[in-house]
Amino acid sequence: MENKVYISVIIVSFNTKEILHDCIQSLLKNLKDVNFEIIIVDNGSSDGSKGFLKTLTKKNNKIRCFFMDKNLGFGGANNYAMERSKGGYLLLINPDVFIKNEVIQKVAKWMDENKSYGAASANLYNKDGSMQGTGGYFPTLVRVFSWMTIQDIPFVDDLIKPFHPLKPNFPLSGERFYASEKDLDWLTGAFLMIRRDAYKDTGFFDPDFFMYTEEVEYCLRLKMKGWGVRYLPYDGIIHLGAASAGTKMSILSEFEGVKKLYKKHYSSWQFPILKLVLKIGCLWRIPVYGLIKGKETAKIYVKAFTEI
Repeated sequence: MENKVYISVIIVSFNTKEILHDCIQSLLKNLKDVNFEIIIVDNGSSDGSKGFLKTLTKKNNKIRCFFMDKNLGFGGANNYAMERSKGGYLLLINPDVFIKNEVIQKVAKWMDENKSYGAASANLYNKDGSMQGTGGYFPTLVRVFSWMTIQDIPFVDDLIKPFHPLKPNFPLSGERFYASEKDLDWLTGAFLMIRRDAYKDTGFFDPDFFMYTEEVEYCLRLKMKGWGVRYLPYDGIIHLGAASAGTKMSILSEFEGVKKLYKKHYSSWQFPILKLVLKIGCLWRIPVYGLIKGKETAKIYVKAFTEI
C-alpha cells in the first residue's frame, strides 16, 4: 500500500516559467510523509518553460512533464494529465499557487474520512493576505441576476445563494461565507482535489470549456453522479491569480462559459433569458464598475454587452 501514489498533483502551465518554479518548490517542501507525483502539462509555452521543465525532471523522478504543441486550455490539458495519473487523489492546482504548510495532506485526510465526497478545496488567499473566493453555487437564472446586479447590496446573499460569494470591492465582502466548512455546488480549479473513484465515475473535463467555468461544469456532473463537493476552511494556500490571463479575458470568458453551461445542461427556454439577464447586468456594471474601477473596466463591460 505504501508504494502506491497517494496524491497526483497536476499543474497546467502556459508561459508561467518563473512562478511555476516557486510553485513546485513549495510543493516539494511541504508534501511530506506521503507518496506523491507531480505532473506538469505545458500548453505550448514560448517563455523557455520547456528547457526549465526538462532540467527539472532530470533532477527529481517524482516530476513528470508533458509538452503540448498547442494550447489545449485548462480542461483539455488537465484531461491529458488525469489520464496518465496514478494517485488515489488528483489535485489540480494553478502554477501561481504556493503551498505554505501541509494543507494538501489535511484535505486528503478529510477525503479519506468522508468517502461520499468526490471533490474538496480549502481557503485561497491573495499575496497580500486577503481572501479569494473558492467556490459557490450553480448559476441559476435568479443567481445570475443577483450576481450581475443586486448581490452587492448587504444581506442579499442570505436570501439568494450566491454564484460568486466574494465581493472584494464592497464593504461587506463576503469573507465570512468562507469562515466555516460547508457543502458547495462548485469549487475553483486553482486548487481542486478530486477522488479517483469520482473521476472514473464522472469522466474528463469538457474541452469545449477552454478556460473559466470548466470547474463549474465538472462539479455539476460530479453532483449529478451523487458525489458531494466540500469546502474546507484550511489555511496554507496563496494564489496570485490571473497569471496567464488578464481581467478582460477572465470577464469575457466567464460570461461565455456560463452560456455554454446553459446550452449543455439547462432547459432550452432558459438560454435567451440568461442572455437578457447578462445584458442587463452589463448595463448596470458599466457605470457602477466604471466608477469603482475606472474607465477601462467600463469598456470591458461595453464589449461584453455587445458580444453576449
